[in-house]
Amino acid sequence: MKILSIGNSFSQDAHRYLHGVAKADEFNLKVVNLYIGGCTLRTHYLNMLDDVASYSFEFNGETTGIKVSIRQALVSDDWDYITLQQASPLSAKEETYFPYIEEIAKYVRKYCPKTKIVLHQTWAYENRSERLAQLGFETHEQMLENLSKAYENAALSIGADGIIPCGKVMYWAQKNGIKCVHRDSFHAAFGIGRYLLALTWYAFLTGNSIDENTFNDFDESVSRDEQEIAIQTINEIVKGKVL
Repeated sequence: MKILSIGNSFSQDAHRYLHGVAKADEFNLKVVNLYIGGCTLRTHYLNMLDDVASYSFEFNGETTGIKVSIRQALVSDDWDYITLQQASPLSAKEETYFPYIEEIAKYVRKYCPKTKIVLHQTWAYENRSERLAQLGFETHEQMLENLSKAYENAALSIGADGIIPCGKVMYWAQKNGIKCVHRDSFHAAFGIGRYLLALTWYAFLTGNSIDENTFNDFDESVSRDEQEIAIQTINEIVKGKVL
């Protein structure tokens, strides 16, 4: 399976362990992230129009030093999935998605007509975060509710093939007992946060079981208890048991 993400640091978080999780399951997975820090849908759209090679080409969770344009990445392989997302500060503002996500989806389908487009649902900021307050939210739940609706409506507008439920997973992992999934109140923690995201992507996109996955090569320690909570949470959400 081949996955390309037109993203930013949040897709970078999701990709860090994704190839490793697949490898531990003996599943052949290629993942590429097009990275510009904080990149919004509007900026992706403008970069698309200008065909500028301004994206860092990240391969299987690692930097390469290569710079590419969106078009160059699209035509570089036969992608099974291409993911789109909004930058996290704008994720709860539905009006910021349009018309950019629609135009990007058209562009993707022009060069990759057989590829499935899915949205990477980003996640809400940590409670009591200054960044959360700056966006006008009092709680993590309020931001998550707004961004969830925005992603759902964006998915409908472009006829997306699904939404990877990372925001929901990050929220319920904490409700289920993981103390902190963020590293700086908004990015994913280097250990458990990125692990949650990788497992979510893997389970959602491949349909494979994560129950016995042996991946354990973390940049920051993850306890066995945290791994068990992660697996339980993701299974409940991906299988639709948690709304």
